[in-house]
Amino acid sequence: MAAGVRPFPSQWERHIVLGDGWRIFVRPIRPDDEDLIRDHLAHVSKEDLRLRFFDSIKEFSHQFITGLIDLDYARAMAFVAIDEATKEPLGVVRLHADAIHESGEYAILLRSDLKGRGLGWSLMQLIIEYAKSEGLKRISGQILQENTVMLKMCQELGFEISIDPQDRGLRDVTLALESR
Repeated sequence: MAAGVRPFPSQWERHIVLGDGWRIFVRPIRPDDEDLIRDHLAHVSKEDLRLRFFDSIKEFSHQFITGLIDLDYARAMAFVAIDEATKEPLGVVRLHADAIHESGEYAILLRSDLKGRGLGWSLMQLIIEYAKSEGLKRISGQILQENTVMLKMCQELGFEISIDPQDRGLRDVTLALESR
């Protein structure tokens, strides 16, 4: 992999139409997306934030948000889904590759009022496609055992699910990727 900073990866911008005709624009996160991400987090319930961050978070500092949006595209990617009609943020999926660029850890967070419409599935498929294009051998994540919706989606996407040996309340999920 060539050293240096990669430019904004505009080739990953996508227009997605979900099953119910809902039109979504998905693009890589940009360093100027602080307000967009803050708006997104404001539409996520405390319980969904706990399921994603494994902690109850009451407010998000500028420093925290900057950590979510200021990415080195050579090692990480995050996609934000935006409603084409209202321009509201709907969800974010991210992937951070390890130091040897062999595996990546993903995370996903949707607005709490949008579950069950296929957006999470579409974002997961996009991050898997991205990981394959980067030559990663696998992607993985950790999910709280009570997050049954996410565990079911991972199972349907072909992830192997196991109990985390350090924390029995966590499930480790891993998807082996076919190399291209």
